[in-house]
Amino acid sequence: MPARSGGVCDAGDDYRGRVSIPQLDLSSDPVELTAALVDIESVSKDETLIADAVEAALREQTSGFEVIRHGNCVLARTDRGLPTRVLLAGHLDTVPIAGNVPHRRSSGHDDHYGIDDDFLHGCGTTDMKSGDAVFLHLAATLENPAHDLTLVFYDCEEIAAEFNGLGHIERDLPDWLAADVAILGEPTSGLIEAGCQGTLRVRLSATGTRAHSARSWMGENAIHKLGGVLTTLAAYEPRRVDIDGCEYREGLSAVAIGGGIAGNVIPDAAHVDVNFRFAPDRSIDAALAHVREVFAEQLDSGLITLELTDSAAGALPGLAHPAAAALVEAAAGRFRAKFGWTDVSRFSALGIPAVNLGPGDPSLAHRADERVPVSQIREVADLLRGYLSA
Repeated sequence: MPARSGGVCDAGDDYRGRVSIPQLDLSSDPVELTAALVDIESVSKDETLIADAVEAALREQTSGFEVIRHGNCVLARTDRGLPTRVLLAGHLDTVPIAGNVPHRRSSGHDDHYGIDDDFLHGCGTTDMKSGDAVFLHLAATLENPAHDLTLVFYDCEEIAAEFNGLGHIERDLPDWLAADVAILGEPTSGLIEAGCQGTLRVRLSATGTRAHSARSWMGENAIHKLGGVLTTLAAYEPRRVDIDGCEYREGLSAVAIGGGIAGNVIPDAAHVDVNFRFAPDRSIDAALAHVREVFAEQLDSGLITLELTDSAAGALPGLAHPAAAALVEAAAGRFRAKFGWTDVSRFSALGIPAVNLGPGDPSLAHRADERVPVSQIREVADLLRGYLSA
């Protein structure tokens, strides 16, 4: 879909033939802004209304930003001629709601966080509308930025990579992703989570000969041939590796198993799906070679075959880069490795140091009881304000 720019959108009008566009106050407390974003349902592939609201607010309530729309992605950037550019990126979509929209507030002790605080509950509070709210708030209120800024709010992050709006921007508007450092507002409990691990999945398959189970000696059981695979997985010792002070922990795990025909039939086909989460010092090719080495005995014997079914490269932390090092300093040196895969990998592939930094505990993402401490939203906003104004 082509990009659209120019023209101020009236947030009170239905300029897309839908319901009225919700009004967002970008200068308000980022906690209140988070609540307003949560109340706009935006399950993947249904982000039009929230994109409308974000676009209208950026056009009307910020100065010095060029704002464009690309499908349901909203992009904004300054061009003040400052020596460095920081890119702030966040996805607008959520997983399907689970009776947790609109938002609600609570106060008191939270056993998960182990703290007494006020909490904001609702779909997206953690993943990642609180991060979006912080970025939007800073775009409207930052008075003397030390860096030029690019803001990227994109769609379809929570579903298959082919739909990811950031990928569409990389393909159609690559100049909008140029930056000295990128910050993704993914939930990190307010700490810098640097880089990300890579991931690949393989299917290990075995074949046999079907027979009646009463005459099992006449068949060849495909499931039994996978016994060595499971034994190897149970004995596997994952590697730990330190990169730029971040310890990454790898993991090789069976995530699905299939086979069997009926309760009285020897199966002639079976498979195990294995997921390898690998440290970012390995390429996809190196990671796949390692998996092949792990199962070399079964592969060499001809008992099984191996097929790569999915892969995504990791991202090195890049904390030694001056722009990233300044962010670590602003965060009082608090950083750790990112174990899951995130879109920082896309920036790493472009040669741009990228980190994850946002409010909320990632272990609460996608849960029906998703929530975030309101103090954490404000702390991240203050941290980034200090860094961007330095």
